[in-house]
Amino acid sequence: MKRLTILAACLLLLAGCKHKEPEHKAKNYGIDYNQVSTPDFNADSAFRFVDEQLAFGFRHPGTPGHERCAKYISEAMLRWCDTVIVQPFSAKLWNGSIVKGKNIIASLAPEKERRILLAAHWDSRQWADHDPDTNNWRKPLLGANDGASGVATLMELARIMSAMPPNVGVDFIFFDVEDQGIPEWAKRYEDNTWCLGSQYWAQSPHRLFYSAEYGILFDMVGTANPRFTKEEVSMSFAQGLTNKVWNCAAQLGFANIFVDELSSAILDDHLYVNQILHIPTIDIVQNSTNCSFYPHWHTISDDLEAVDRNTMRMVGTIAMKVIYGDFK
Repeated sequence: MKRLTILAACLLLLAGCKHKEPEHKAKNYGIDYNQVSTPDFNADSAFRFVDEQLAFGFRHPGTPGHERCAKYISEAMLRWCDTVIVQPFSAKLWNGSIVKGKNIIASLAPEKERRILLAAHWDSRQWADHDPDTNNWRKPLLGANDGASGVATLMELARIMSAMPPNVGVDFIFFDVEDQGIPEWAKRYEDNTWCLGSQYWAQSPHRLFYSAEYGILFDMVGTANPRFTKEEVSMSFAQGLTNKVWNCAAQLGFANIFVDELSSAILDDHLYVNQILHIPTIDIVQNSTNCSFYPHWHTISDDLEAVDRNTMRMVGTIAMKVIYGDFK
């Protein structure tokens, strides 16, 4: 399982990334986030963006829904951003098949040297290998929360930030072929079969010598009963940013959801952005206590009913408070 296993490669990597245990506690960054002015995140708008993605059907590479959704995201982001770049690439899946992927990069103020990146993956998984019914393990899923909720959050952020831009350049990056890693029924595991779009982009950024001050990855941010913890890759590479985001959440009254708790390393797109480009990037990702991320993870029931618009609003608002507070 790509996110629940503490991978051997991650452990070797993280062993050299020291962080002092006492520093994981949230501290005062000198900013009253309740007083930071930001645009209003529209939960209904974000929810509509989820619904519109699901209307294309399955969105794994090689499907009509994948092609239509790529066009939908690109055209929507072009309405709000200054530039949109579609980065095509080929990727070999765990089973040897070659697929055509598309990373989509939309930018606000591309001329600004100081930049941040906000990211999510936009493909839906091809195999519902965590479904309680084994008959569904080789079926595709819609990926409403695992995929579409992160995309919708980015889209809503782009829509409202375009009208009230922060004092920093922003790159919205939609990674493809993130969720096509080796299924559980294959009876073997290979780390790098996941996150193929972010691996490609980190090795070949859309701009030569691309850099950003930090990044935030949004994954499964529409869960009905949200719980976000300080995941170990985020803490090892971007401890200060992680603590800042969780401190902001606490100030806004969400300490019971953005829990001040260290949790195991997760293999997600942020690993390769950190490891290859050395851009400190954190992962805001659902972490339930009694199941794999959330009950519908990698099952055919990850549909629109699995998404809560208010969770996306909370996550988007916290991210904006941090960004606008950092770049006044």
